[in-house]
Amino acid sequence: MTTDVTHTGLGTIRAGILGGGFMARVHRTAARDAGGQLRAVATRSASGSRHAADSLGADRAETDAATLLDAADIDVVHICTPNATHADLALRALSAGKHVVCEKPLATTAKDARRLADAAAASGRVTAVPFIYRYHPMVREARARVARGDIGELLTLDCSYLQDWMLRSSDDDWRVRSASGGASRAFADIGSHLCDLIEFVIGERIRTLSARTRRVFPERAGHAVDTEDIVAVLVETASGALGTLLISQMAAGRKNALTLELHGSQQSIRFEQERPDELWIGMREESRLLLRDPGASDPDSARLQRVPAGHSMGYQDAFNGFIADVYAAMSGAYPEGLPTFEDGYRSAVLTEAVLESAADDGRWVEVTA
Repeated sequence: MTTDVTHTGLGTIRAGILGGGFMARVHRTAARDAGGQLRAVATRSASGSRHAADSLGADRAETDAATLLDAADIDVVHICTPNATHADLALRALSAGKHVVCEKPLATTAKDARRLADAAAASGRVTAVPFIYRYHPMVREARARVARGDIGELLTLDCSYLQDWMLRSSDDDWRVRSASGGASRAFADIGSHLCDLIEFVIGERIRTLSARTRRVFPERAGHAVDTEDIVAVLVETASGALGTLLISQMAAGRKNALTLELHGSQQSIRFEQERPDELWIGMREESRLLLRDPGASDPDSARLQRVPAGHSMGYQDAFNGFIADVYAAMSGAYPEGLPTFEDGYRSAVLTEAVLESAADDGRWVEVTA
């Protein structure tokens, strides 16, 4: 169970954030919800840091990352910068003795992610990667039902993560260029979430996969594109279950449609991130829609339910639950399901397996980590 961070020996946790965009705002909100204080913010420039500190409500703006990492009054560093900077900043934060929350991907190569996971283990610091969809209560409910055998033997998976924010050739972002975002975009950005969620819920690993990718536009807003827009993956799990995964950032009308559907020998389970208070249970005789209710949920699901049944919970609530667990771990607790740098490494290995398979016309690749 999670420990209330405001009643631990560590006292109030003091946070610093690197970056000032959307994810920095999400981290800020979650840190404060967990009882932390935002002491400092740093971005790429002094003027950017001042603007970010004002908008995020930080105590101060630091002139650069090095100053923030060296600050004596910061316990945990939240890294919300472009992907290519993650590995270096996370390693420097660990070297400075800080706890670290690093946005995914943890690193743009599996080699760098392994180095970070090893450094985290040696440091004794708490390290975490925001695979926050684990923190929807109905995801925990699905996981508990799979673990106790409700669905029977897992047979197949039908999963997807669909968005439309890159639908037009005029849509552009730093993530489309490998120099800042890494060799993969669609899979590393959202496919990583999907695979982490699959493995977390089913309690086993993806063993082999076959992938194809598609880049629709060679240029976006006048800039060359060298990352994928769409990924289709066939997977086989350790137990032999077969699955299809579709990841696209060009699915018109789909804003953040992460869907997990598992088919067992007794039951099926379906979770949709855009309808997070529901879990569809399918059986041959009937189907049911299970609504979130802390009074009737598995304990691991109930602990994440901050409001009564019928009061909607969503993305920020899940993120708040994740940061609450990070801060509790910093205070000596052992929260169930906290995603660590080891999980970030696993994600990097899956990403490289997808790219390897796609580069070889969909050849089946064994996922070794």
